[in-house]
Amino acid sequence: MGDISKFGIPLDGEKLGILQPKLTTRYRVIFDNFGDGDAQLREMTQNVQSVDRPTLSHDIVEVHSYVSRAYIAGKHEWDTINVVLRDDITNAVVSAVGAQLQKQTNHFEQTSAISGSNYKFNMEIHSLGGGNDEQLEAWELIGCFLSNVEYPEGDYTSTDGFHTVSMTVRYDNAVQIAGPFDNDGNTVGGNPFPNTSSPIGGISV
Repeated sequence: MGDISKFGIPLDGEKLGILQPKLTTRYRVIFDNFGDGDAQLREMTQNVQSVDRPTLSHDIVEVHSYVSRAYIAGKHEWDTINVVLRDDITNAVVSAVGAQLQKQTNHFEQTSAISGSNYKFNMEIHSLGGGNDEQLEAWELIGCFLSNVEYPEGDYTSTDGFHTVSMTVRYDNAVQIAGPFDNDGNTVGGNPFPNTSSPIGGISV
């Protein structure tokens, strides 16, 4: 029998075997305070087809001195993410998305909410191991709203197409928290899910 550890990376005279990577197909998206509330949020999670992970960029501030220059990080910006959902025949997805858009701006009355807290929602993107409910990692997106929504066109020539709803989500802040956690938000060792004001094993900006 061969030594399967030789397929890893040698380091300090030791053979390190390959670790199981996180697969892009093992994830879930949880919505909080989206649309009318919790009525259709389970169906939203069931119908997620694809989701981006957060990306961060900084403005570059150039600092001049006597004969040289240095660079420091300026204001940061979280880039928008895209979420694509299947539109199933229960109409749960389009109903929830419509309710969220109406909450952001009442298109019938032509009125807007007084403050962001009246219409913003939160999202969690969980990386899953595939064997059970536990989360390997979690991204929490805070202060979200929909900046763009696209509904698909009809197409008589398509033989296997289905309707989707594409949402562009703008958010104020994101926190990455390393797990693993069970479905109740507790780490496997029994510790509670950390508060976003003091994340453990992640970043908060």
